Amino acid sequence: MGTVIYWVHASVDGFIDGPRGEFDWPVMGPELSAYSEALDDRTTTLLYGRPVWEMMVGFWPDADRLGNDPHTRAFAPFWRATPKLVVSSDYPGDNWTDRVIRPDDVRDLDGTILLTGGSGLAAALTERGLIDEYHVATHPVVLGGGKPLFAATDTRRTLDLRSSRVLDQNIVVNVYTLSRP
Repeated sequence: MGTVIYWVHASVDGFIDGPRGEFDWPVMGPELSAYSEALDDRTTTLLYGRPVWEMMVGFWPDADRLGNDPHTRAFAPFWRATPKLVVSSDYPGDNWTDRVIRPDDVRDLDGTILLTGGSGLAAALTERGLIDEYHVATHPVVLGGGKPLFAATDTRRTLDLRSSRVLDQNIVVNVYTLSRP
């Protein structure tokens, strides 16, 4: 099995989007962008659950032509060039999807797999012990509701803090690994 990295932006109150699904609050300053790009440099495959995939495929194919944001201009070509897998039981795929898989198929993947966003898939893979690193960027905003960092599950998992750093003066990135007995 390869290395699975979960990279996610969260609010201080533990949500990955706002009460109406809004994702307009993460600020990608130069240090956070560089951190994200360093994760991209390690990545051989992008992994998405269906809800996040539908958001990504609606934006990233032409994102760098729509504006001048430095992070967008750097990530869009990487996104287009990198193999993309979608975890779903009923999604047929599309022109940008390299393959549709099931959660347990993640065990058979090689390389470094980057899961971005999505609380449901992150919870499912955590429950199966399939995420090796959790990179959580906590932004200084209270959303008051929305989708939680992890979807509800019956299994408790303990994480070990591997590193913590402040980027762009106010975003805390914590890196965790799953505690192994």
